[in-house]
Amino acid sequence: MFSDMRWRKSSYSGASGGSCLEIVYDLPGIVPVRDSKAAPEGPVLVFRSASWNAFIDELTM
Repeated sequence: MFSDMRWRKSSYSGASGGSCLEIVYDLPGIVPVRDSKAAPEGPVLVFRSASWNAFIDELTM
């Protein structure tokens, strides 16, 4: 279901291909998150947009 989505990873991720989270930004109401090492067949966690935004707000405080 999520394999055709446009996945993005942080610009802070190095070019070495290490552990990175990837997310899909442009889905209404949800934010899918996956481990780049397990992509594209690995598990996907799906968060409500409000929950994801609250999580990011706490990280950037």
